[in-house]
Amino acid sequence: MYVSIKDLDILLSNIEPVLDERNFVFCSFPTIDWKIMYELNPIGIFHEKEGVTFILEQQDAVNKKIHYQSVYRLITLNVHSSLDAVGLTAAFSAKLAEKNISANVVTAYYHDHIFVPEEKAEQALNAILELQKGAVSKLRHSPFFF
Repeated sequence: MYVSIKDLDILLSNIEPVLDERNFVFCSFPTIDWKIMYELNPIGIFHEKEGVTFILEQQDAVNKKIHYQSVYRLITLNVHSSLDAVGLTAAFSAKLAEKNISANVVTAYYHDHIFVPEEKAEQALNAILELQKGAVSKLRHSPFFF
């Protein structure tokens, strides 16, 4: 059983970011077609009033001749953050913004997932690791650290 974490300093010190090897794209469709969805096997779907967004592996989009604009890599934070936690998204977004890296965030039940531009993926991973290191240092200097 997983225990979700709400405390920001504990979350940041345990984020354990992992960079996925695959490339991903965001594609939009006017309506959802379940047959296409099944064939494409998106890792994410979101319904908006303008249409349905699929997050796909780039190769799947290429194979099916589906239009996309940009290519992203996925960084997953391997800490079970609570959906009620405050400040985690702001912390890593600020760190990435400091490095001029855009972030498209998907929060799921267990983890936060950050899609960053393919060409800045390693730089983004290093920025998040810096954030983690800073949080670990802060906790070590806390009077409550054992």
